[in-house]
Formats: sequence, C-alpha cells, structure tokens
Amino acid sequence: MAFTEQQYVEMSTKLQQVKDEIHRFIVGQEDAIDYTLYAVLADGHALLEGLPGLGKTMLIRTISEVLDLSFSRIQFTPDLMPADITGTSMIERTPDGKQQFTFQPGPIFSQMVLADEINRATPKTQSALLEAMGEKTVTILGDTKKMARPFFVLATQNPIEMEGTYPLPEAQMDRFLCKILVPYPEKNELMEIMKRTTGAQEIGLQKLMNTEALIEAQQMVKEVLVADEMLEFATDLVVATHPERADALDEVKQYAMYGSGPRGLQSLIKLAKARALMNGRFHVSVADIKSVAKPVLRHRMLLNYEGEASGKTADDVIDVILEKIQQGVSK
Repeated sequence: MAFTEQQYVEMSTKLQQVKDEIHRFIVGQEDAIDYTLYAVLADGHALLEGLPGLGKTMLIRTISEVLDLSFSRIQFTPDLMPADITGTSMIERTPDGKQQFTFQPGPIFSQMVLADEINRATPKTQSALLEAMGEKTVTILGDTKKMARPFFVLATQNPIEMEGTYPLPEAQMDRFLCKILVPYPEKNELMEIMKRTTGAQEIGLQKLMNTEALIEAQQMVKEVLVADEMLEFATDLVVATHPERADALDEVKQYAMYGSGPRGLQSLIKLAKARALMNGRFHVSVADIKSVAKPVLRHRMLLNYEGEASGKTADDVIDVILEKIQQGVSK
C-alpha cells in the first residue's frame, strides 16, 4: 500500500474539517453532504433530487468553494442548446487580415460543474453531457478536448412529476455515481436557516483543500482494500436487483422491470471506499456497502407498472434486498 495508516487518519481528519466547514453554511442535510463528498472522493458525478428551494444549488457551490475548485453553473432550460454547454468554434479575424476558427470554451470546462435543474432541458441538450461525464472529453468539429482534472458534474433535478420536466434517459442516469434525495428541513433546521440567511452577518468559508490535495485523496480512495467477502456481498446486492433471474426475490420479481448493470457494482465499491476513507479506515466494511446501497441503486432500478401503481419506490425494494439477501459475512 502506497499510503500509511497514519496518512489515512490524517486525510480523514482533514475531510471531517471540510464537512464541518460546509455545515457552517449549510444547515442540516447530513446525508446530502456525506454522499456528495463521497462522490467527489470517488471521482464520480452525483445527481441531487428535491423540490425547489431546498439548498441543492447552494450546497454544491459551497463544496466547490471549500475544496477550492474552479466552478461553473449551467441553468438548464428548454431552449438551452448543446453548444451553450460545450462551447463552439467562432470565426475571428487575425491581425494580418486572415480568418481562422477560434474555440470559445463553454461552462463545461471547469473542475466542478453544476448542472442546475438538468431535467428542465430537452433530451438533446441533456445528452451533451454524456461524453464529458463518461470519457471526460468533449469533441467539437472532430477536435477532442480533455476536461479539467479533477472533473465533476453535480446535477440537480426536480421530481419528475413537476411541470416542465423531461425524465433523464436511462443511459445518462447510469453515468451518475449516485442519486441523492434532498428532503425538507425539520422545524429547528428551518429556524436556523432563517437566522443565518436573514441577518446582517455574513459567513465566510475557508478553503481547506486544493486540487493537489483532492487528487491525493482520490488516489487514497482507490487504494482502500476490499476483501473478497465484501466484493461478493456487493455483487450479490447488484445481482438481486434483476427480476428475470430464477432465484430473484418475490418482491423484485413483482415490482421491478430492470435491475442494475455493472456500472452499479463499480459505483457501489467506489462509494463504499470513499465512506471508509471518510471514517479513517483503509478497508471496506459491510456497513459501508449497506450505507451507500440506496444512493447507488435507486436510479438504476426501474419499477414496472405494478410497482408504480402500488406506490412502491426503488428504495422500498432495496430495503427488502438488504434485509433478505444472504450476507455470508459478519456485520
């Protein structure tokens, strides 16, 4: 192992300081903060879903500021075009009177990109993010350009039942490492939000990490150990989401149409490793995998008509899988 146990402890302490600094500005939303940080540490993209006004945009902006990453925000609307995201080549006149194409980069060329209300844009515009999210490159007029490093797309979306939304295609949903649900704040949290946002005092955030430190943390996540028993447990979880298998659970057969693919297993292990690092460990536990199962799998399971008609959610089915699956390992 390239990193020592002491280095893992020190990095965990630094990450806890990052989390505490975020909490100086963001009230509550413990799970949203945790899983978004896990996604960043795992070098992946995250999708935050919740009703308007719950602080999704502010959370992502705050994280970028504390981590000292270049930031850009794209407000997705029905008339947004792909070139508004990726940029375009424009004809410019040179000093000697000739004309040449000059590339004007779009907002996608930042380290942390906030795709705000991503499901309010048309599918054509949504798909403009696919290459950047998957290959971390953008191809314009045959010219392939690399993204900044590290590079994250942190997207927000409103529940698909709301007016003027376009459901994300399954292929793009699968690109997100996890889907994070942002709930309403509790009464005491609402009161604290009012105190922080309606008074005269401004909260200044410290920049506690930088690009080099974050890349080092991502490398440490990659080197977190995963025992064969943990890998088998994670694999069993993913396999259990497939309703077409003869040994599938009754609830999965009854309510699920499709299950998770290989990218779901990759995401499960990556997020579990990130959680282990946040807790100062260099090995993945069952608790790590169980904790990240819902954010990783909820957008990779498609319910059938019976599941939707009965009011079931993917989280309900995942709960059953977690409860009934034969773990074969100790907690």
